[in-house]
Amino acid sequence: GNRGLGFALCKKCVEGGAVVLVFGRKHSDDLKELGCVQFCGVDVTSTQAVKNAVEKVVAQGHTLDIVINNAGYFYGPREAVTPRDAMAYDEQLKQIDTCALGPLRVSASLRQANALARNAQIVVITSQAGSVQWRFTQNRNVGGDYGHHMSRAACNMGAVLLGEELKADGFSVVLLHPGFCRTE
Repeated sequence: GNRGLGFALCKKCVEGGAVVLVFGRKHSDDLKELGCVQFCGVDVTSTQAVKNAVEKVVAQGHTLDIVINNAGYFYGPREAVTPRDAMAYDEQLKQIDTCALGPLRVSASLRQANALARNAQIVVITSQAGSVQWRFTQNRNVGGDYGHHMSRAACNMGAVLLGEELKADGFSVVLLHPGFCRTE
């Protein structure tokens, strides 16, 4: 929430009168200026860090009406299997861990701790890049960027499964594709 799309969402939520809680890896003066409640040291690839933050949310008496899973990671160099290119499997796993498992870690930890308000909504910021069918519409016959596309496909499937599971408890899950973002 301290830069790019996440920061813009925080600003809009604060402008709308919301109390905004932000899980982040480090403290942000910009978020402090907005009046956001920050839980620092939270990397969504760490189950324990997420659980620790959720425990603090619960200990402070918060229940969440809307959860926006916005953490993302894109490995910059283009990956391809041609002889002149390289594959970065560790980076691909990092993208899957951040973009697919991150929203699941956060959402599951909040649900298991009963930190979600009645009829809470869980938002997952994702990408159409994870749609297998969309690949045949956009950039047809172009491969590469394996980690990004695989992480978003896993993210999309995880969010659909989460939505199906939580529907019986009155929670909704929505996936949003914000368009092409370059936050750095």
